[in-house]
Amino acid sequence: MTSLDMASTNTVSRVAHDLSLATWFGGSLMGAVGLNGATAKAKSPSERVRLSSLGWARWTPVQIAAAGIHTVGGLGLIGGNRKRLANDGATQANTVVKTLVTVVAMGVTGYSGWLGKQVAERVSEGAEGATEPSAGASDKLAKAQKQLQMLQWAIPALTGVLVVLGAQQGEQQRGLKGLLDL
Repeated sequence: MTSLDMASTNTVSRVAHDLSLATWFGGSLMGAVGLNGATAKAKSPSERVRLSSLGWARWTPVQIAAAGIHTVGGLGLIGGNRKRLANDGATQANTVVKTLVTVVAMGVTGYSGWLGKQVAERVSEGAEGATEPSAGASDKLAKAQKQLQMLQWAIPALTGVLVVLGAQQGEQQRGLKGLLDL
């Protein structure tokens, strides 16, 4: 494989990795701020839950695809940078942490989706907001919404950490020569 072939392979992997992470991060943050915030303003308590559930259901396939593409792109970058990984302890440490955070973010994303289904099944109970139960909510609905209230912020926080770790890896790749070029 020539250096040009390797560069284009890494470029495809990096684009898949970075664009899908941007999608995962941005969509989750928009959902927490925009979708959940807007649906809390609906007049009918059941409409609040219904609209939020519909929005998240539409987003879920995109989010799942983004997490999957991010993983495939990450594996491509690991493969393309295997020599660097074998010889650079800082890059190894970053990759291990990034892998662990990715697994946790995927788990939180999946669990949030499951909780969202629990909420959607109880749309008739209504709510104060997408993640705020009403006073008369069943224990099951209230528990799911309270968990979602925390997790809606955990996903953008975790994926934000992944953005930072990716930036750190980019800086590590520059090496000493790149640092002297500042």
